Amino acid sequence: MTAPFYTAGLFGEETSLLVAVFIGIGFGFFLERAGFGSARKLVAQFYLTDLAVFKVMFTAIVTAMTGVIILGSFNLLDLSEVYLAPTYWGPQIVGGLLLGAGFVIGGYCPGTSIAAVATGRVDGLVCALGIGAGTLAFSAAFPQLESFYLSGSAGEITLPQLLDLPAGLVASGVVVMAIAGFYGASRIERHFADSSHAPQQDVS
Repeated sequence: MTAPFYTAGLFGEETSLLVAVFIGIGFGFFLERAGFGSARKLVAQFYLTDLAVFKVMFTAIVTAMTGVIILGSFNLLDLSEVYLAPTYWGPQIVGGLLLGAGFVIGGYCPGTSIAAVATGRVDGLVCALGIGAGTLAFSAAFPQLESFYLSGSAGEITLPQLLDLPAGLVASGVVVMAIAGFYGASRIERHFADSSHAPQQDVS
């Protein structure tokens, strides 16, 4: 039996929903345990004083990428059944910029805001309500935004396809980028930590 399990028939509708609930609970638990339910921890990313978010996300990307490639090469994962979100260059670039701006202003992304709500943080609740309001506003305005929303379509494209390179070579490059990124992030954190603790010169 090859994964994904749901499309292969191993899971039914009810089981797949139950699995999703447990995965969601586990994801939220580990987000909170990592400190990502705190806006201070998350916003520190943008001040370059704590790049834990960058490190964790890059680690997750590399782990998932490596696992998919290895499982696919041994025919344990049917890659044709893995969903790929279609690429729309312009709308997704604008959406990414809006998400980043909201992240800086609100201190949370959608997932971490829910984790914050679960632990009783009021700022997380405000951010989650703002995300909900924005979603409803977008839905109401979708008829006017539909042409832009569907512009710049590139279909279901992967990085190896975009670069016209073997998947293994691209994966190796991403791993090298991750190692260099972790090293650079640690240097940046130390630099800004030293700067923040440096004695202030008396100019009076």
